[in-house]
Amino acid sequence: MSEPKKVLIIDDDPDFVSAIGMLFESAGYVVQSAASGREGLQLAKMTQPDLILLDVMMTERTEGFFVLQEMRRSPTLSRTPVIVISSIYTEEPVFRVSPEAGWLPANLFLAKPVDPARLLEEARRLTGQSETVGAQAGGRERL
Repeated sequence: MSEPKKVLIIDDDPDFVSAIGMLFESAGYVVQSAASGREGLQLAKMTQPDLILLDVMMTERTEGFFVLQEMRRSPTLSRTPVIVISSIYTEEPVFRVSPEAGWLPANLFLAKPVDPARLLEEARRLTGQSETVGAQAGGRERL
């Protein structure tokens, strides 16, 4: 049996962190969290997560963007998959960023509120986590 994948949630909203943390734990992931970009960057360098979920607007309005750029400059984090989950991003063309754009080197951008089933599906895809590990996320509730 393979070792569980580690996910790091970097977000200053404790309710969001708690809800997403429970979702990932129920799916068999080991969850860590940080309430600021600086704390998250330090924790990521120390623990080497398999996936990072990153908010944009924390202490500063664009904190997540700078954290993401710093991660991509770090030899130990440059290849770690990052999903940016933010209320400033929309699925509509108003503010939509393609990972291929290069200036925001995330693997995926998702808008809050996020669909838990889609988030888990994307996390499994990016980490190679088997869907048979842990429980299935049910319903269409958004977190």
